[in-house]
Amino acid sequence: MRHTTRRLLTGLVLVLAAGTGAGMAAPAYAAGVTATIDVNGELKVRAAPSTAAKAVGTVKDNRKVSIACAVNGTSVRGKVRTTKVWDRLTNGTYVSHSYVRTSKKIPACAAPAKKTTPAAPALVTGTVRTADGAVNVRSGPGTAYPVAGSLTNNTVLKLVCAAPGTSVAGTVRTTAQWDKISDGRYVAHAYILSGTLKACTGTPPVPAPVLTPAQFIAAAVPGAQQGWREYGVPPSVTIAQAILESGWGRSGLSSVDRNYFGIKCQNGAYGPHATGCHVYRTTECSKAGKCFQIDDAFRTYGSMARSFRDHGHFLRNNKRYTPAFAYTKNADKFIEQVWKAGYATDPNYVSKVTGIMKTNNLYQYNTWK
Repeated sequence: MRHTTRRLLTGLVLVLAAGTGAGMAAPAYAAGVTATIDVNGELKVRAAPSTAAKAVGTVKDNRKVSIACAVNGTSVRGKVRTTKVWDRLTNGTYVSHSYVRTSKKIPACAAPAKKTTPAAPALVTGTVRTADGAVNVRSGPGTAYPVAGSLTNNTVLKLVCAAPGTSVAGTVRTTAQWDKISDGRYVAHAYILSGTLKACTGTPPVPAPVLTPAQFIAAAVPGAQQGWREYGVPPSVTIAQAILESGWGRSGLSSVDRNYFGIKCQNGAYGPHATGCHVYRTTECSKAGKCFQIDDAFRTYGSMARSFRDHGHFLRNNKRYTPAFAYTKNADKFIEQVWKAGYATDPNYVSKVTGIMKTNNLYQYNTWK
């Protein structure tokens, strides 16, 4: 009996094409329904139950195959019958049942599991109640995190979860709970009327340490000089712009996401130096002077140096700033050309940047190496 079984299994051989169309014997299949191929020549074996699917091999006439189950696919007129049934072999490939002979019943393949989209987190409506003026919104759950906006009385919010943080005595209550808003910012629950929130999972963002001006400049120099070597932006310009635009690294965008220049993601793309995107509620103003709030995605970085290098990459790869690169060894002229190209709408932007360079003697870092 054992010898008979061994001979049967050895006969269940599928001939697969080895890239050139020539057949080669494959190992015996696992147990399945034994069937015989009836075809004039060779039958193509496919990756899916369709004549449009990729051919992954062939099986010759009168060869035995082992079938796991049957499934509907492309209708085929074959030597045995015309049918839309395809047989899935025990190795996961498919042959049309129109070329298969067997006296045994082939079971239907199990329906594929339906893909389920993870349910969006349930949001809880909250309302700001404050008798203390506007309530600060922060980049993390605590007063140690930078301010990332403010909310007025009766503002309605969509809240995600609750996180422990600094205890705050507010208009509604005194509590250490902080509520995460749907845009990723946090507000003290001491000023919020809402239903019960689930606990936040994961670790909240860790703010960068607050640096003195001297410490900030010392930390900025390596990345700024690397940006010069790679892209040609004067280091003094990079450092001065970072100081002006991040408030010496105290802005929420820079302290949490290490983005010192407010560079945004473009349709989800964040370039070679950033690590991803973070959506913030921000204020935009039209040329007519009308301002409004929008949600916008800003680039995130693993370090200050990466942000500074991306600043150089951003300027070098935007054609409108090309005229500035005629002055890569003249910091004042360089920032003037960048401003003229539309980097900032502030009419005093150039004098502010050059003033920072002069006051902090940033020109000394233009080593041109």
